[in-house]
Amino acid sequence: MENNLPKIYSKKAIFGFSVLMSTLFGGILLYQNLIDIKKKREAYIVLGLSILITIVTIVIVNIPEEPKSSLAYVFGAAGGGLLSYYFVPNYFPDEEHYPKKEIWKPLIIAAIITVSFVGLIIYAGSLENT
Repeated sequence: MENNLPKIYSKKAIFGFSVLMSTLFGGILLYQNLIDIKKKREAYIVLGLSILITIVTIVIVNIPEEPKSSLAYVFGAAGGGLLSYYFVPNYFPDEEHYPKKEIWKPLIIAAIITVSFVGLIIYAGSLENT
C-alpha cells in the first residue's frame, strides 16, 4: 500500500517554512500535498486560511510606530503550528507512512524570493540617498 501513496512535504517542512518565510509559504506546501491526494476543496481552504493569516501578520507587525519583525516569527510559528499540528494530522492521519518530498525546490524558490526582496530593499534605499 505504501508504494501507492504520493510523496508529500512533511509537517516539519511545513512548520519550518511557515516560521522562516511565512504561513503562506507553509500553506502552499500543504496545499500541494492536498492537491496530490486529490483533496482540491480542502487545499483551497488551507490556502485561503494561509493567505488570511499572512495578511493579518503583515498588518499587525506593521501597526507599531517601529515594526517588530519578531512578531512575524511568532505569527509564523502559530500559523505553522496550525497547519502542521492540526491540518496535517487531520488530512494525513498516517503521515509517517507517506514518502516525503525533498525540500530543495521550495528552498531554492524561498532563496530567490528572499534575495529578490533584499535586492529591492537595497535598491530602494540607494534611490532615497540620491
